[in-house]
Amino acid sequence: MPYVTPEQIERSKRMDLLTYLQYYEPQELVRFSGNVYTTRTHDSLKISNGKWCWWSRNIGGRSALDYLIKVRGMTLPEAVLQIDGQSAVMPPVSPKVQKPVEPKKLLLPEKNENNDHVITYLMGRGIHREIIDYCIRTKQLYESRDYHNAVFIGFDRHGVPKYATLRGTFGKRFMGEVNGSDKHFSFSIPARNECRKLHLFESAIDLLSHGTLELLSGKDWQQENCLSLAGIYMPKKIIEESTPPAALMQYLKDFPQIKEIALHLDNDTAGRLAAKTIKTLLSSSLTVSDEPPKRGKDVNDYLKITSKMRQLRERE
Repeated sequence: MPYVTPEQIERSKRMDLLTYLQYYEPQELVRFSGNVYTTRTHDSLKISNGKWCWWSRNIGGRSALDYLIKVRGMTLPEAVLQIDGQSAVMPPVSPKVQKPVEPKKLLLPEKNENNDHVITYLMGRGIHREIIDYCIRTKQLYESRDYHNAVFIGFDRHGVPKYATLRGTFGKRFMGEVNGSDKHFSFSIPARNECRKLHLFESAIDLLSHGTLELLSGKDWQQENCLSLAGIYMPKKIIEESTPPAALMQYLKDFPQIKEIALHLDNDTAGRLAAKTIKTLLSSSLTVSDEPPKRGKDVNDYLKITSKMRQLRERE
């Protein structure tokens, strides 16, 4: 096995993958969109912002060294000599220093003095009062002062609000996002105890509807993790070129113990395509099951249908 010095290893670690491909294997580099690149050999491998990720295999890294070892299957000495030898022939030009991007500032609407409209609205959608009270108590839900919208908040791992989605509570149907929302941190409710399973929904109301169905069935509605997406997930025409939803990938990063995902997406064309795409992209590394609502368009529809059936049975 060839010998490489610590100095050679350190030099190799400093080269990012984009620079390596630009100078030494330009025939392998393909611009995907904007500042995102892929490779001719692996079109599900994406390179952007100094990082790379091979989505179909759920592996990634920063340096060209990581790429040569994890993707090309080289040993460490082989990869170091590949990079260091190329560098000796033609030293790479240092990439331009980019100005740091200022973090988004979440502009949450002012809170109303009570949550009466939100509670009435959600109970009208069939959501159990116990679950509504839990969300209000944990500051994941409140009523805005000016328009009385329901505000569903998503937090990062440190408990800092990063995302908020709005839902109108009366009048015309209204949905939107708060300015400064980061789609990586959508509305979610973690399991009461550490759990390997995650349930995925299109909206916060679908998530709460699932919790209500579990509660009404006599189960612990917080037994497993639940995450809603930040809006409808729209994959690319070629599924393998798609990137999984940002909120889902962030959740898997923050909770690496997750090994199973149950998809509870809508029973429409967009929902079925989204479920198929997520299953295609992640099934190689996780157990992914497609579990759409048995009736109705979405989980909330199914909740309302089952609630009506339960009421009819009770009257008989």
